[in-house]
Amino acid sequence: MPEPFFQARAFLAGLDADWARHVAAVGPCLHQAKPTREPYEALVRAIAYQQLHARAGDAILGRFLGLYGSGAFPSPAQILASDVEQLRACGFSASKIVTLRGIAEATLSGVVPDYATALAMDDEALIERLTRLRGIGRWTVEMLLIYSLERLDILPADDFGVREGYRRLKGLAQQPTRKQMIEIGQALRPYRTVAAWYLWRVPTR
Repeated sequence: MPEPFFQARAFLAGLDADWARHVAAVGPCLHQAKPTREPYEALVRAIAYQQLHARAGDAILGRFLGLYGSGAFPSPAQILASDVEQLRACGFSASKIVTLRGIAEATLSGVVPDYATALAMDDEALIERLTRLRGIGRWTVEMLLIYSLERLDILPADDFGVREGYRRLKGLAQQPTRKQMIEIGQALRPYRTVAAWYLWRVPTR
């Protein structure tokens, strides 16, 4: 049985010699989504990791989950009832705490949709809806689309790793801009998510 992303890998390898070499060197795409996570949970997790290295994000998220002790992800109501100083002690900044509370409130009011509703929504419609929330940018919603909703054609053009990966792949002196990356991404359709996965893995020289 072929790997889940066999067609995408073959498509990318067929683009040009640079892609062919890189895809061959990396091997099969091992991208793993987390489709069991509700959009609310995915957004809260994304805020924990925003602008941080993975290890720091892991530590903050671990302390945050430890506040509730049940093993289940805290509900929006639990977050709204949480003491601000306890959240600060987890490592969240004052700005991130405001964002967390905003996500919780928007979930209870229906602005943040449940999984089934989000799954049925158009990508851009979901991005437009969720980026109205304080502290939620396009990149955060794109991570939700990639990892929770399993979209295969998302290229986060703002992502440093994507742009730097493309620069190294092509031996460019400078990273492409966001606008240039969007244009470059047109040739990667309909497998832009898999392309991003491979660009995150272009080795440093």
